[in-house]
Amino acid sequence: MFTERRIERHQLPYFLKVFNSVTDKPIGFIGNVSEDGLMLISQLPMMIGAEFGLRLKIPIGDGCHQVIDLMACCLWCHEDATPHHYDAGFALLRSPPEYGQLVSALRAYFSFHPLPASA
Repeated sequence: MFTERRIERHQLPYFLKVFNSVTDKPIGFIGNVSEDGLMLISQLPMMIGAEFGLRLKIPIGDGCHQVIDLMACCLWCHEDATPHHYDAGFALLRSPPEYGQLVSALRAYFSFHPLPASA
């Protein structure tokens, strides 16, 4: 039985926390992203239909972060498979160009790019 990991796992919640943009308090972490929205994983349920100011702090090295502020509307929320956690889907109402760059960077980083077949 194979028991050793060959590819290092990256703990994304450590890096991709989501904060309240008004209070700067953490409210959860990113479950997934798209150009038009994101899924938040939180220990508290989110109010459906409410607008939220969300802040992402993207590590850029040397302990520094790039701040990306978003306005988003919660479209749905349900309990996660992990007890005492909730998944919430947000549609973006306002986002800066840096958010699109983050989505592109994550897509490139986590995508497999097959090599051309050799003849």
